[in-house]
Amino acid sequence: MRKYRRRLPHLDVPGSPVFVTWRLWGSLPQERVFAREHVASGEAFVALDRLLDTGRSGAVYLRRPEIADLVLQQLHIACSKGLCSLHAYVVMPNHVHVLWTPEVSLPVLVRSVKGPTARSANQLLGRAGKPFWQEEYFDRLVHNDAEFSKIRRYIEWNPVAAALVAQPEEFPWSSAFAGLKSRAG
Repeated sequence: MRKYRRRLPHLDVPGSPVFVTWRLWGSLPQERVFAREHVASGEAFVALDRLLDTGRSGAVYLRRPEIADLVLQQLHIACSKGLCSLHAYVVMPNHVHVLWTPEVSLPVLVRSVKGPTARSANQLLGRAGKPFWQEEYFDRLVHNDAEFSKIRRYIEWNPVAAALVAQPEEFPWSSAFAGLKSRAG
């Protein structure tokens, strides 16, 4: 296990499930960003996630299907390359939640998704060279099966909580939708 800190504290434990969230650059107004000492707390994460879910302004590029699809494709590419096992995910209009088990260092895994999607999305948006993702990400090591199930549910129900759909299976950029497709096919 390796601990490191940028703005947020991180644990890097390849082979252990981890819940990771990252957001678009400019998706929160500057005055709504929490002070450094509060960022690591669960309450701060929930408050930030609520702000993101209800955000109707700021960067919402992931509402565009072609850009949300880029993120999904890159998540599946990372999985197919053996970088991780992908358990649950959702691509919201301005942020992404992932539950995965990294097989490589967490920063390497996150960069393998964020880097290519930022370049491709900026190209589609005509924003070459501009920041796409917020530099930092939130991660939480999953400690047991009950927590794993709770996080999976949280991720898959996030579009419902944000009033984007009535049922998780209706949101096309989520593992709940993908799971429904695989059960139907």
